[in-house]
This record gives sequence, C-alpha cells and structure tokens, in this order.
Amino acid sequence: MTTAPAISDPVPPTKRPLLLLIAGAGLFVTALDAYVVVTILPSMVADIGLTIDRFEQATPIVTGFLGGYVVAMPLLGAYSDVRGRAPVYAVCMLIFAAGSAITATAGLWSFPGPALAWLVAGRFFQGLGGGGLVPLSLALAADLYRDERRSLALGSVAAMQEAGSVFGPLYGATLAAAATTIGGWRFVFWLNLPLAALCAAGLLVGSRRQSRLDASAARSLDWVGAALLGSGLALLVLALYPDDPNTRATSGLLIPVGALSLVVLGLYARRQATRLEPLIPNHLLHSRAFIGATLANLLIGVALMVALVDVPLLGRLVFKLDQLGSGLLLSRFLIGVPIGALTGGLLARRIGARATAVAGMVLAAAAFTQMAGWQA
Repeated sequence: MTTAPAISDPVPPTKRPLLLLIAGAGLFVTALDAYVVVTILPSMVADIGLTIDRFEQATPIVTGFLGGYVVAMPLLGAYSDVRGRAPVYAVCMLIFAAGSAITATAGLWSFPGPALAWLVAGRFFQGLGGGGLVPLSLALAADLYRDERRSLALGSVAAMQEAGSVFGPLYGATLAAAATTIGGWRFVFWLNLPLAALCAAGLLVGSRRQSRLDASAARSLDWVGAALLGSGLALLVLALYPDDPNTRATSGLLIPVGALSLVVLGLYARRQATRLEPLIPNHLLHSRAFIGATLANLLIGVALMVALVDVPLLGRLVFKLDQLGSGLLLSRFLIGVPIGALTGGLLARRIGARATAVAGMVLAAAAFTQMAGWQA
C-alpha cells in the first residue's frame, strides 16, 4: 500500500469548502458525460453515417467510456497518494478534455480509420479522466476533513457524482437542441474543454504545495496490470462487436479475438496473483463477499446499460419523442438511482446489506418486467 502524501502546509479551514466544491464540480462534469450520450446517441451515429438498422454498432460509444473508468479507478487514486491530489486531478481533467476534443471532431477530418473508432477512442479517454477523478475526489475530501465532518464531505462529493448521472441525459438533450446552429451534439463535448480547464486551474491555484515524496512509491504502482486489464477488456468488446448485424450478432473475429482477450485477461490474473502490490488487493479476491458483490454489480451494470441505451432509443423511434422528451423519459429512471442509494443505505443499517441488496434486485426485476410490456 502507498502512503498518503504529507501536506507541508495544512489547508486553511476557510479554503476547505472551496476546494471540496471544485473537486465535486469536476466529478459532476465527468459524471454528466458518462450519461450524456444516451439521449444524443441517435444524432451522433447519424452524423457519422450509421443508419438506424445498424444502431447496435454504436454501443461501444457507451462502453468505451466505461472501459476507461474501469482502468483508471483503481490506479489513479493510488497514484495521487504518491504525486499529490492537485497535480493528478489536473492531469485527469486534461485527459478528459482531450477525449472530449477527439469525440467532438470525430468524422470532421480525414483521420485514418472510421469515424466510429474515433468516437469510441474519445469516449475511452474521457472515461480515463473521469474514472480517475472518482477515487481522487473522495481521497481529497478525506484529506481536507479528518474529523467528524469527513462523512459529510465524502457524502457531498458522492452526491455531486450522482447529480451528474441524473442530469446528464437532460443536459445533453437540452444543450444539443439549443446549439443546433453551432454544432449540435458536438457542442456538448466542446463545452467540456473550458469547464475542465476551470476545474483544474481552480484546484491547482487553491491547494497548498505538498511535500516531496519518495519516487520509488510511484514505481510500485501496477501500470502493467492496468494496461493488461484495459487491453483485455477492449479486446473482449471488439470480439462481441456486431460488425455485420444483418448476418450475425457478434464479430466475425469472435473466436480469435475472444481467445486473445482471454489470454490477456489471464496474464492480468496471473500478475494479480504474483505481485506484492497488485492493482486489486489479493485479500479481496479471496473474499466471498467481495466476489459475490462484484458479480452482482456486473449483472446490475448490464441491466443498467440496457435501460440507459434502449429507453431513449425507444422514446425516439417508438414513442416519437424528440431529444428532450426521450431525456425526460429516461430521467424517471435516473431520478430513482440516488433515491434508491439513499434508501438502501438507511435500510442496510436496519435489515442488513444482503437483504437490502436482494430487495433492490427483486424490485428492479419487477420494474424491468413491467417495462417489457410498454406499448406505443
């Protein structure tokens, strides 16, 4: 484990709320973009030449962001322990801004490769930056408040992320509709550049300098493990990608690329088992509770993606709603996410985490069953 950075000049109490607000604001901006595409996805794919009957080929635009999230979250939080919160925060915002620029320009220039590939690449870099901000912002909140106010600080940062998730689809639909003369959906991503710059500059200027740390701690971070995990997941997405949806549901290279992804993920698993400081601590991999929670979270994530992608599409194609209308339709689902999180936390204290999780999944299954019967 790495040690937390020692702060040479403690942050004055008067500055702590401002720094917490800036950290939360950056997380809010990146959380907006995690879900912003679900209402503007039809416009995005139409702009790069994909027809609606090949819409399933656009799913990597969503999963690309999440792939970056998965790679960055366990790594960049630990890296900020070594290099300091503010510099790594600024780098995360820079990566997020670069990904936004790539996404905004996809299909406009004669880049090598299809425009869809550039959209996915841009979203991946957005996810890298956004995923790094999650543990980083929470760690910064814990650094700023070391007394009984720490729980409130952590909850405030988490609330900013949830707020971004709720408002993301409406934000994207409203902004794209209002900016039809200045780029439409592309303007949504261009706007991220000044927002990211403001957040990064604000935290760098407002935070105190940290003491110099031992560089050997940085070398102990598992960069190779992160690269193997990211590559394995990317290959798995490529293997499942429907390159010709009229004739098959997956890629024509499913077997060779799928096998290669398993090899790469196997190398990652072997590295996890042999390193003293792996990307994911080994004791967690021997915990039945951790494994069970991870598998449940994986399945819940699949259901979440179904709702996020299909509900706006259903609104546009079946219910004949505009971008804003489809965003409002999805918001009924997203508003329930923070309500469920808060209620679940309260219930877990009374009836336990397992019973609460099972009750939540049963409720979600009943809701999906009802949604399956929606009619135009």
